[in-house]
Amino acid sequence: MHKLFGPSPPAARRARHRSVPEHNPALQDIWHVIAAIPRGQVSTYGEVARAAGLPGRARMTAYALRVAPEDLALPWHRVLGAGGRIVFPAGSRHFREQARRLRSEGIQVTQGKVPASALVDAAQRRHNT
Repeated sequence: MHKLFGPSPPAARRARHRSVPEHNPALQDIWHVIAAIPRGQVSTYGEVARAAGLPGRARMTAYALRVAPEDLALPWHRVLGAGGRIVFPAGSRHFREQARRLRSEGIQVTQGKVPASALVDAAQRRHNT
């Protein structure tokens, strides 16, 4: 019990109020866009959001990747920050893993950035599929 807020609600009641990501249409749209990014190409968080019909919601793309069910096996490493930059801190385990995965797909990564030629227009790709 917290002395300012009173007793915590029972676990069953807390769980009812939590939204289940798998049933969120916006997250599902983002997951579909990410799944369609072809091997050897990348997109940005903002571009993925635009392609999912959510312009200006780049942070929602990051959230969607964070809460995505593991069984979706999304190619998270193909989503980069603006300008094609890896957003993880340089030298971190996640930075190294993303760079390794991108290089294994033939994408050049130099100082945490990929060449503009590797970027794919996710919105254009989604409309063509």
